[in-house]
Amino acid sequence: MKLFGDIYRGRKVLLTGHTGFKGSWLAAWLTQLGAEVTGFALAPSTSPAHWSLIDTSATDITGDIRDAQLVQDVIDRVQPDIVFHLAAQALVRRSYREPLDSWSTNVMGTANILEACRATASVRAVVVITTDKVYENNEWPWGYREVDRLGGHDPYSASKAASELVVDSYRKSFWSRDDAPLLASARAGNVIGGGDWSEDRLVPDLVRAVAAGVSLEIRSPQSTRPWQHVLDCLSGYLLLGQRLLSGDRAAAVAWNFGPAPDDNRTVAEVLKGLQTHWEQLTWHSANVVQPHEANLLYLDCSKAHAQLSWRPVWTITKSLAMTAQWYKYHHSTGTVITDQQLQHYFEAARDAGCVWVEA
Repeated sequence: MKLFGDIYRGRKVLLTGHTGFKGSWLAAWLTQLGAEVTGFALAPSTSPAHWSLIDTSATDITGDIRDAQLVQDVIDRVQPDIVFHLAAQALVRRSYREPLDSWSTNVMGTANILEACRATASVRAVVVITTDKVYENNEWPWGYREVDRLGGHDPYSASKAASELVVDSYRKSFWSRDDAPLLASARAGNVIGGGDWSEDRLVPDLVRAVAAGVSLEIRSPQSTRPWQHVLDCLSGYLLLGQRLLSGDRAAAVAWNFGPAPDDNRTVAEVLKGLQTHWEQLTWHSANVVQPHEANLLYLDCSKAHAQLSWRPVWTITKSLAMTAQWYKYHHSTGTVITDQQLQHYFEAARDAGCVWVEA
């Protein structure tokens, strides 16, 4: 199969945040596409860590995106064609404990990346990853569109909304010429899949509870989120990168990448779905007051459907099955099936007629 028009083969790609959950999956995928990948991030914050378990040819550089000189040195060394910026402080509850860490990483870290790219002639495209939580949440029963107002209650959400303003400012102030690099942002929802061991996230917390032989305490079982498999949002990022590298200036804007509307689920429904594939999973509801988090959140992805011809490949049912399969395999063997699941996803995308797959 030929993926994304083979546009990444031989390309120099800088991937920030490659040691994280989404970043490690994207590193694995990009190397399979034939890209020369350099990752720049802090060392993995968990043990085990997906990045440490996968076999990839990506170059690993450890560092902090808040260090502007180091960021410039790395980009000078790599001379990338495209940058995927995923490095972030991505946890809501940690942002309440350490708000300045979220603001400095998500806002100034993004500014450092863009400023270094501005000074580097090789860079032709930049994709900045933010979150569905950049929107001012009104608990609407319909999806947020890219033109809706930005906001954020907690420091994580607000700092990510602010990073969107940084992106928009750089695009308008420095990259508005016809020959300038193309800059886009991507907003995805609650991503699931094997290899996530972050704190205060539903699936990793559940996997840790199984390993410890205890029931997991759930904070908000009726909260609704746009759950999707990690490979579905990454396919959107890569398709967006393809369009930018091809010189499509219309793609240099903000994009939502979320599941089909029918696949939005409550926390309780996700837990029940996982349990059908892993009977040892057990949980109970918490009875203590929790820090504020949005209760109802949907994404409207009609723009990505219409203008990029992007569609999610796996339903929530399939995503939960693949997530449980990945963790069960690792739980029993200590090894991973990341490459096998990538191939399974490619085949499913081909069968679904996805625009980024050529048989």
